[in-house]
Amino acid sequence: MSRARAVLPPALLALVLVALVASGIRPYDRLTWLLETVWVIVGVPVVLLTWRRFPLSTLLCCLLAAHALILIAGGHWTYARTPLGDWARDLFDLSRNPYDRLGHFAQGFVPAILVREILVRRSPLRGSRWLAPLVVCACLAFSAFFEMIEWWAAVAGGSAADDFLATQGDVWDTQWDMFLALCGAITSLALLSRLHDRQLSPPARRG
Repeated sequence: MSRARAVLPPALLALVLVALVASGIRPYDRLTWLLETVWVIVGVPVVLLTWRRFPLSTLLCCLLAAHALILIAGGHWTYARTPLGDWARDLFDLSRNPYDRLGHFAQGFVPAILVREILVRRSPLRGSRWLAPLVVCACLAFSAFFEMIEWWAAVAGGSAADDFLATQGDVWDTQWDMFLALCGAITSLALLSRLHDRQLSPPARRG
């Protein structure tokens, strides 16, 4: 095992945990923070508990950490109020804070590699022409499920869920969210599949 491979996952874990704790200090809305960061709160223990049997590739570790930071920032400020999104809105003269769009693009981009890694290592699909379409379908299904979660939150919380929904008055927000997740998944596979294959050595695929 290379030194980078040994050091990088613990370093990324420490970064995510520090960011998570910091984000929980006086967030804009405590409920929104919890709803956005619950994926990180649940995901970190899952990765740690399964690491011995299913150590993740370096690429996937980096992507999951980046996605966690996107969720954490959105939870702390809410997606409609992130400083990065405000800067982009003012720079490009946009009508809304676009950070939510980034979050949903990442919702397809990162899970695409996660699903791909699971299928390559735990199914007979490695090298199959069905691998990429099934990965994209899985990511789009997850995006649709997340939109149902937002719907349930709106029904249960009413106006209290507005910060979680982050629609910013866009009646097509749900459709945009799923479309961007679809674009993210396709882009991820197009750009990263070869790199991902190089990292999935036979010992790693055996878990």
